[in-house]
Amino acid sequence: MPDPDHRDQLKHLEERIEAVKKTQAPKPHMEEHYSQAQLAWRMVIELVAGMLIGFGIGYGLDTLFGTQPLFLILFIFLGFAAGVNVMIRSAREIQAKQEADSQEDAE
Repeated sequence: MPDPDHRDQLKHLEERIEAVKKTQAPKPHMEEHYSQAQLAWRMVIELVAGMLIGFGIGYGLDTLFGTQPLFLILFIFLGFAAGVNVMIRSAREIQAKQEADSQEDAE
């Protein structure tokens, strides 16, 4: 059985450890608020990424099959359509979040 001096030391050590844990505990997650410019850049990047992926697939297929402009043009348009679709989905997500925030403020 440990003597009382060791118990006091252990208790003091545990208190110090708890104090350090409290200072280094993760901060509570705060909801990030994006500015309108950040949201606009997100949408532009989604559109451009869709077009670039379509360009890459179309160019690759044209090179593979030897049909130079056919697949390139087709997949650029498909990439554009996919980019617009993702932009619309992002806009709906942002709009739903803003409506939920405004309803919370109204209550």
